[in-house]
Amino acid sequence: MIGLFLGDTDFPEIVLKKIKKLKKKYFIIDFSKNNKFKRDKNSYRISIGKFGKIINLIKEKNCKKVLFAGKIAKPNFASLRLDFKGIYYMPSVIRASKIGDAAIIKSIIDILANESIKVISSIYFNPELSLKKGNYTKTKPNKNDNNSIKKAQNYFNKINNLDHIQALVVKNEKIIAIEGRQGTKKMLSKLKKNSKGILIKLPKNKQDLRMDLPTVGLQTLKDIKKYGLKGLVLKSKKNIFLDKKEAIHFANKNKIFIKVI
Repeated sequence: MIGLFLGDTDFPEIVLKKIKKLKKKYFIIDFSKNNKFKRDKNSYRISIGKFGKIINLIKEKNCKKVLFAGKIAKPNFASLRLDFKGIYYMPSVIRASKIGDAAIIKSIIDILANESIKVISSIYFNPELSLKKGNYTKTKPNKNDNNSIKKAQNYFNKINNLDHIQALVVKNEKIIAIEGRQGTKKMLSKLKKNSKGILIKLPKNKQDLRMDLPTVGLQTLKDIKKYGLKGLVLKSKKNIFLDKKEAIHFANKNKIFIKVI
């Protein structure tokens, strides 16, 4: 039995589809904004403040492992109704929320660990969603591009592991844009047209790789074309790549490189 903490974006549905295909027994704790999994007979809608109810459900199901998939938005703490364990644990979640969404999930993982519940990688059942090291397109980065990529790597190695930053744009060994709380698309929209930069999406140094992996897909490549970027750089086995086949085809067609380091 696997417990699924599912939020928003397309990724949770892909995970669920794979688990059904593997005929694994599962149940869902639906943390999506609009209760998107309500039609699944194995789905439960439980407030993040009801930690006692969540933990009891996991134990009733004799479940030893859970995974997180999708975006779990910051709750309105003022309106949450708490059970006894919610009262006990919520202060740590509130403190984490001041850092960012990733910190909220990490705090929940720590709470589950305290209750002897193991959290596994979000791509445990979907290893095909990550890429190994190499170049995946006909177009390749040149020497200057590779120097710029190293500059970006050094930046990621220095930032806080719970910071919200998962993407930046680099050009001529200079960082020209850094992702804010509003995400990658918003960062790209602020670039000058035909910027010729490189989009880097990497996990941070010491990031907990069981959750919140940087995610890309076909839409990412379309945004790269729209804002005139040269390529995309990911980390080996540490990104989620949706629409892989279509995205690589689009990149080749538009002479955009995809490099995994």
